[in-house]
Amino acid sequence: MVNELMVELSRWQFAATSLYHFLFVPLTLGISWLVFIMELVYVATGRVIYRDMAKFWGKLFGINFAIGVATGITLEFEFGTNWSNYSHYVGDIFGAPLALEGLMAFFLESTFIGLMFTGWNRFSKKTHLLITFLTALGSNLSAMWILIANGWMQYPEFSQFSPERMRMEMNDFWGLIFSEVAQAKFLHTVTAGYTTAGIFVVGVSAYLMLKRKSFQFAKRSMTIGLLFALCAMGGSGLSGDISALLVTKHQPAKLAAMEAEFHTQEPPAAWSLFAIPNEDEMDNYVSIKIPALLGLIATHSIDTPVKGLRDIVAENEQRVRSGLIANRTLTAMRSGDVSDENMELFKAHQKDLGYGLLLVEHAADPLNPTEQEIKTAARHSVPSVTLNYFAFRVMLGIVSVLGLLCVAAGYFLIYKNDLQARPKVLKVLVLAIPLPFICCEAGWILAEFGRQPWAIQDVLPTYLATSSLSPVDVGISLLCFIGIYTVLLLIEMKMMVKAIKKGPEITEPEEDGKGYPPLPPQGPQGADAKETQETQETVAVADASVQAASEAAPAQESEAASAAEAQAVSAQADDKEKTEAQGKDDSAKGGALNAV
Repeated sequence: MVNELMVELSRWQFAATSLYHFLFVPLTLGISWLVFIMELVYVATGRVIYRDMAKFWGKLFGINFAIGVATGITLEFEFGTNWSNYSHYVGDIFGAPLALEGLMAFFLESTFIGLMFTGWNRFSKKTHLLITFLTALGSNLSAMWILIANGWMQYPEFSQFSPERMRMEMNDFWGLIFSEVAQAKFLHTVTAGYTTAGIFVVGVSAYLMLKRKSFQFAKRSMTIGLLFALCAMGGSGLSGDISALLVTKHQPAKLAAMEAEFHTQEPPAAWSLFAIPNEDEMDNYVSIKIPALLGLIATHSIDTPVKGLRDIVAENEQRVRSGLIANRTLTAMRSGDVSDENMELFKAHQKDLGYGLLLVEHAADPLNPTEQEIKTAARHSVPSVTLNYFAFRVMLGIVSVLGLLCVAAGYFLIYKNDLQARPKVLKVLVLAIPLPFICCEAGWILAEFGRQPWAIQDVLPTYLATSSLSPVDVGISLLCFIGIYTVLLLIEMKMMVKAIKKGPEITEPEEDGKGYPPLPPQGPQGADAKETQETQETVAVADASVQAASEAAPAQESEAASAAEAQAVSAQADDKEKTEAQGKDDSAKGGALNAV
């Protein structure tokens, strides 16, 4: 018998490693493209400030990349240490995209990232731009291959079970790559990473504005990051909608769990705004719903029902009975009875073999279970509701907040052009930096816990996917991993904060000077405002004199106009001297602030 404690500890170990790893992945995916965009503008325009931007954000990308690699490699080793049965059962399929990720993507990004950092003075502008592009491409290709593998775990098509080898084998490599589930998952994950990176750039730029460091640098970085985040949010919303349709089609139990739907809803299905699930009774303590919205989201229709968990469990009970027949037949075939009758019977029930394997966990004799054990296996064939329901709403709520923040930031930055004069807004943008990371983690919790109790949906129960280890071994390694990754995370955060506090290295003076615009942006106050007003009044008097002279008698016209013009020129010269003096004073103040 498999030790249940060891299974749970193995799950927690892999979950902890994955969650730590995905703290670094989103920035790697998004900042790599942001650095490329900044360098592209530099190559196209020749403006050095964009090269400075690419170097600064590239430094943060490099710090994040180095720590992310350390956590990612561990995950692949865990397939062999903690999940050896999984590796044996599906390695023929799952191993192919992981191998391509290492051979194609990881080596690509690992090679060119070094050239990107060391090649600024060794290569031409266009060559270095190509290197940056290949680094970003490698990072995203790495995610693509991993998500193709994960997409197959959610939708295990393009493969079949081999009774002779007792494992799953691939029968369509290109179908695996271009699976609708895998591609939708890739698009949704990378756009979430782009959103995270965009918000990160916006938040750090807001910090630079608060600290009065490099105004033009901060403003341009925020503009690029903001537009990047808004575009990514749009892509994330579109890919999320596609993913919802695919979940409804291929994983109805996950949909029911994330929406706390215990009862099948007749069309048009209502969406649960808030609920408190009661999983024991398979009902909700409290449920507040918005009419017809779930039908529109999950099915894009108002005439399609949405299955509840009660009906799904009833259907799965029949699949457990069918899988029991497949398991009995397979056992007979392995004992030597390979008659045509057994082969045909196995083929008829083969698609439900995974449901028959659920009995290994819930029945004393998996080949001869009781009726109650069959019902228990069916009841545990669907995921937990509470965790998935609230994980989805955390993700949805954070996305909504981030969308509003980006719109507000864009309004003040681009339309009003006075964001630097709004410290409260800047502080909120800084505080928003962790939100997309929390959103991504909630999304992965939903994706993986929503598949349980399956390691491979409908094929391999998690209970049977583990290695033959003791709970002590797994528990010790779990604590070690958590400790090491916590230290690595703290190191990364310290290095990031240090680089951000230091700020960018500006190699050339900014177009608007090194100092910030006066705050508030409406102009000088107090005595300076009075002086400026007096100058403006003098200029106005001079203009009136010129006008009066032009209307005078012809004999006096030339002389009066000349005198008035001379007076106006003199007044404008005085005004120019005062303005230059004020500018020097403001510049000195700006330099003092920067020095502080």
